[in-house]
Amino acid sequence: MNNHIIDDYSFDTVAKQTAARQFFAKVYGFMFFALIVSAAIAYQYGTESFFKEYFLNLTPKGYQPNMLYYVVLFAPIGVALLFQTMINRLSFPLLFGLFSIYSILIGFAISSIFLRYSMGSIATTFGITAGTFGVMAVMGYLTKVDLTKFGSILMMAFWGIFIASIVNVFIGWEGLRFLISVIGVFVFTGLTAYHMQQLKKFAHDSEISADDKNKLALLGGFTLYILFINLFLSLLSLFGNRE
Repeated sequence: MNNHIIDDYSFDTVAKQTAARQFFAKVYGFMFFALIVSAAIAYQYGTESFFKEYFLNLTPKGYQPNMLYYVVLFAPIGVALLFQTMINRLSFPLLFGLFSIYSILIGFAISSIFLRYSMGSIATTFGITAGTFGVMAVMGYLTKVDLTKFGSILMMAFWGIFIASIVNVFIGWEGLRFLISVIGVFVFTGLTAYHMQQLKKFAHDSEISADDKNKLALLGGFTLYILFINLFLSLLSLFGNRE
């Protein structure tokens, strides 16, 4: 009888571990999908000729951003809000469609990095970002410390950075840009650890339905993708070699 209990326990443990691995495979699959889409779009359209044709108007003061530029720059915010607020109402295919649209828009929004920074600088910063992100993700997964209270503080800081970044789009103050980037590195790395801990809880929760697990995996990939992109842009702003 004891052997049956042990066998049942072992089977249940293995099943939960397998489900958790599958969950994280989906999370990182969605994240990498979005990164590839955004990188491809940014590389393809991050050219001077494309920007002059679609995003800039020639004025007496030189080339200035036009309305389409600002639409593309701020459209991801609307898509992100729609995605997060409708996560429980929309079907998985529709949510994945929004996720794909978001990654495309981000690709256009960040494409100017190929005009501002050298290719070597972008590649190096991407590697540093990947390493930093990976370390913090592992720490968040393995730590026994409850990061919930830190997550609340970091989210408030995140929204502060978000608002300051929007303001700085229009005022263009270099000092504020530097401050946002410095604070951003700490906030985005901290949030990476926090969200990994939250995802770990979801991954091991056997009471969540399969459909909800798929949505949570997509939401997890979406969240980690946003954190990776913002960490990359913060590091690039601080250490990138400008063209």
